[in-house]
Amino acid sequence: MRTWHVLRFGEPEEMVLATVPSPEVKEHEVRVQVRAAGVNFSDLLLVQGKYQAKPVFPFTPGAEAAGVVDAVGAGVNGVRVGDRVIALNSFGCFAEEVVCPEARILPIPDGMDFNVAAAMPVVYQSSWFGLVDRGQLKAGEWLLVHAGASGVGMSAIQIGKALGARVIATASTKEKLEFCRRQGAEAAISYADTGWVDEVKRITGGGANVIYDPVGGDVFDLSMKCISPGGRLLVIGFTSGRIPTVATNRLLLKNIAVAGAVWGSWTTLHPEYLQTTHARLVAIWRAGGIQPVIGRQYGLEDAPRALRDLANRGAVGKSVIEMSAANQ
Repeated sequence: MRTWHVLRFGEPEEMVLATVPSPEVKEHEVRVQVRAAGVNFSDLLLVQGKYQAKPVFPFTPGAEAAGVVDAVGAGVNGVRVGDRVIALNSFGCFAEEVVCPEARILPIPDGMDFNVAAAMPVVYQSSWFGLVDRGQLKAGEWLLVHAGASGVGMSAIQIGKALGARVIATASTKEKLEFCRRQGAEAAISYADTGWVDEVKRITGGGANVIYDPVGGDVFDLSMKCISPGGRLLVIGFTSGRIPTVATNRLLLKNIAVAGAVWGSWTTLHPEYLQTTHARLVAIWRAGGIQPVIGRQYGLEDAPRALRDLANRGAVGKSVIEMSAANQ
């Protein structure tokens, strides 16, 4: 099979496309023929050595894939050869085959294609964890989503809307702002406009109840100025490159909560969360409340370009790597 190898931390263009034997399946493991793999910002950080996980070289990036089961190990009871499934690994999915523990295999519902299935789990489960479990978002509240045209931003807008919140999104270009509106945002504001903080306060009548921030840096600092009393600011990531700090007197004076929302480590501690949340998201998907938008599709050989486009903020919605027709 073909797989991308990272031989040392660096840039996506330094990865090597290798041909290796099919991976062996051990007890309680499932092997999946990959049809599509989702592309995430965490994949880029992993390649660059900037992510909290540091795999042993050589490793293959890619945290989510959709495909067909072609082998199961001893002790696997709930998955069969031929099943259409989603595989969730910390890495390994930018390949034609991936081996995954059965506990991290999710069923693909009827009517969902492989591209959409590969685009859903990481960003939609992350946003559900942030908005519902950490942010306690309620119907009728104002939700401010930063980087609304990104994969996580798209999912947060759609989930917030499905939960009955009123959503404002920020983005950097007219195209991305329009994309946010199509996902359900009532208002979309450019954060290149220095007046976006005042605009959020004007629209909400005082401040957003929940703020979803995958950007960090200056965006986090300014968000502290447009959060409502009793508001919750969710720390999702730091795509700006700067990890911000906060004066705790601000939290005290407005009864604000700043909450971290790292879905990946939570599912390691609570593996049952994957299946439970997947079932909830599939139900919302069936009802038409959420729908991943595939902004760009790449072949396996173009994986470095997919990561570079993500680094350059060129992607809108979710990017997906499709396997060649020979692997279908």
